[in-house]
Amino acid sequence: MKRFVLLGGIIATLGLAIVVASASTTPNFSGTWTLDKSKSQGLDPRMANAESVSCVITQDDKTISIEWKITGGQPSAGGGPGGGGGGGGRGPAGPQTYTLDGKEATAEAMGGTNTTKATLSSDGKTLELSSVRAGNFNGNDFKFTSVAKLSLSEDGKTLTIVRHRESQRGAQDSTLVFTKQ
Repeated sequence: MKRFVLLGGIIATLGLAIVVASASTTPNFSGTWTLDKSKSQGLDPRMANAESVSCVITQDDKTISIEWKITGGQPSAGGGPGGGGGGGGRGPAGPQTYTLDGKEATAEAMGGTNTTKATLSSDGKTLELSSVRAGNFNGNDFKFTSVAKLSLSEDGKTLTIVRHRESQRGAQDSTLVFTKQ
């Protein structure tokens, strides 16, 4: 009986260790990141003409939040979630927050809803952030979708965001390369 209890305790401890290890496998993207235009591709006009573009990422074990700060340049029409539009030096509605539990989260947003989801790749190196914002503005239905895949360099000093966005204006693909401040 003692062997059975001891074996059960060992199995429970190993199971807990696996859960803890898997929970901590999400890379930590926290920090202030500055866009390197020379290494980026497919920039929207606002980013391309901006004096500076940065994103501030705050992350804990449950959420990740991204706030865009764009200085100068012309505001893009319909910046959309997941990065880099809107006026006032930030994204269209301030920070965009995603839960890291792999579940969709839906919230009321200006004139509609915003549904977000974060998914870690099977190799644990890329975090995919998806967002769908839909609603009605002045009697017109709208829908913006964004998928941003975040990955860090081995030394943690370079953040790459491969992004695909779609709206009534069409699709846009971009690769944004950032250095840590």
